[in-house]
Amino acid sequence: MCGITGLVNLQGYDISPSLLKVMTRAIEHRGPDGEGNWVYKNIGFGHRRLSILDLSDNAKQPMISSDGNLILSYNGEIYNFQELRAELQQFGYKFSSSSDTEVLLYAFHKWGVGSFVKLNGMFALSIYDKSANKLFIARDRYGIKPLYYLQNDNLFQFASEQKAILSSQSRKPQLDLDGIYEYFTFQNIISNKTFFQGINMFPSGSYGEINLNSKKPMLNIYSYWDYEFKEQTHSIDEDECGLELKRLFEQAVKRQMISDVEIGSYLSGGIDSGSITAIASRESLNFKTFTCGFDVTNVSNLEKKFDETKRAKLASSFLGTDHFETKIYPSDIERCLSQLVYHLEEPRVGQSYPNFYAASLSSSHLKVVMSGAGGDELFAGYPWRYYPVLDLVNKKEFLDSHFLSWNRLLEPMQLRKLFAPLNIDMDRPRNVYNDFFADLEETGLTPENIANECLAFEAKTFLQGLFVVEDKISMAHGLETRVPFMDNDLVDFAMECPIHLKLGEFLTFKSRLGKGISKLDQVNNEHTDGKMILRKMLAEYVPEEIQNARKQGFSSPDATWFRDQNSNFVLNHIHDNKNLLHTIMDTSMIDEIIANHMSGQNNSRLLVWSFLYMSEFLKQFSQLESSS
Repeated sequence: MCGITGLVNLQGYDISPSLLKVMTRAIEHRGPDGEGNWVYKNIGFGHRRLSILDLSDNAKQPMISSDGNLILSYNGEIYNFQELRAELQQFGYKFSSSSDTEVLLYAFHKWGVGSFVKLNGMFALSIYDKSANKLFIARDRYGIKPLYYLQNDNLFQFASEQKAILSSQSRKPQLDLDGIYEYFTFQNIISNKTFFQGINMFPSGSYGEINLNSKKPMLNIYSYWDYEFKEQTHSIDEDECGLELKRLFEQAVKRQMISDVEIGSYLSGGIDSGSITAIASRESLNFKTFTCGFDVTNVSNLEKKFDETKRAKLASSFLGTDHFETKIYPSDIERCLSQLVYHLEEPRVGQSYPNFYAASLSSSHLKVVMSGAGGDELFAGYPWRYYPVLDLVNKKEFLDSHFLSWNRLLEPMQLRKLFAPLNIDMDRPRNVYNDFFADLEETGLTPENIANECLAFEAKTFLQGLFVVEDKISMAHGLETRVPFMDNDLVDFAMECPIHLKLGEFLTFKSRLGKGISKLDQVNNEHTDGKMILRKMLAEYVPEEIQNARKQGFSSPDATWFRDQNSNFVLNHIHDNKNLLHTIMDTSMIDEIIANHMSGQNNSRLLVWSFLYMSEFLKQFSQLESSS
């Protein structure tokens, strides 16, 4: 787990080693254990190292192949590297380290871009082939590790974080208003946009190639993998399905235990993290677990349920782990906001400050922590997201309804009013959304089709957003987060698992909730269904009180906090940055939304958080200067 940077002069001129070092040191927090920079004529790679596998200098990066032809700079973990190493040894390859980095290098040497689909793990990487004079970059199947790039006529730059690219610019970067408008549409960015003009996120499950022999070299991007949730043509026995799921789940957790440093796990009150902990704690003595709770004094009854420390303690006691917890107070939002915005860059999928404190707690004890992310998206753990659209048999009706359900912050007309000062294409977010369903049939949709389409969309957008947040926040603390649910074999099985085994009687629900639910978190505490086969399989690992607990995200009681304990901070911070906000938004509408929240007329906690974050982002952005 590390951070990578890269710089290519597309005109063929030698690059500046000092400029590459500026980029690499901008992400020093991602790799406190070492720095490496490699320069060859018009191309250079930078690397910051967080040592997890093979702590010796033999695993230092950038790494050069024994024949001197391939150079690799890589961030991530390859969990099947030992199997690949054995396969490569049969072809005569010899290894001088015990690292996955060297295996990855020679896997590319043997199979080229075909090696990427063989990798079971998380990664963002760059490879330069000297003899072909080609640059390759790639990102893992699921988007667990981020990778950003910027290309103009003269330079191509890439890095694990945008700040590395920004640090090398001679001018202040410009805002990407399309990216900002997209965020306020979905509370996420589902395209490759960012908040900075010209800087894009490289797509997951893809590799890029630049032929530097071309008269006008440019990045070409190719997909090597994509999600495909589908119903099996033959029936699967539920008991057999459960046994295979158990085998694959245990295999996934054990695979991701590989490390030369200590590993622990997040432990919420949920079944996913509890089950991961159950298996991992069998493999390691004095296994450490971590929980982040909330001060729920004087909050609503609904928000009191957000604190999961009691259930986490119960799970820890049941599993015999060495347990640590921390509690977040209202004042902690103000305390971390500046750091959070700096490290996270553009915001995604909800409030992220609880993750910041969870990572801080874990990193004070070890370098690697496991997370239960992915179980809900693979096994339909958010039933309230699918209910309103399951019986829509025509593509247009489905897209219209489903799109509105993902407008997490404001209805489309309100959103247009908020961003009235901007001269942008306000239909763009809908067009971006529609592209995800380009291959969907126009008519004859079934509930099974629709549910699987919903799962694929969630995995490509919402889940990737969760991964980007977790990566940047954990790496801000020099911590690696692993996600066993995203093991290749387990994901492949989950995508073919019949939807009725995930949702139970869900497919015939309609009488329970009716239609027209437009907000994703409106009823999310009312259901114990969803991921039925997974719950059944995981039940043996955790206490009975956790087995059928209601699904709950990592939510904080900030609806109350924003209108009470944090009200002065929210009002003052947004007011102090109103001139910046006014350049892109109707600030009178911001005032109205916040006033309605403070009075209790509306619960706009997600929107208030987004205004708070945006005001801090613009404040930091307005002060950005080149470090070159």
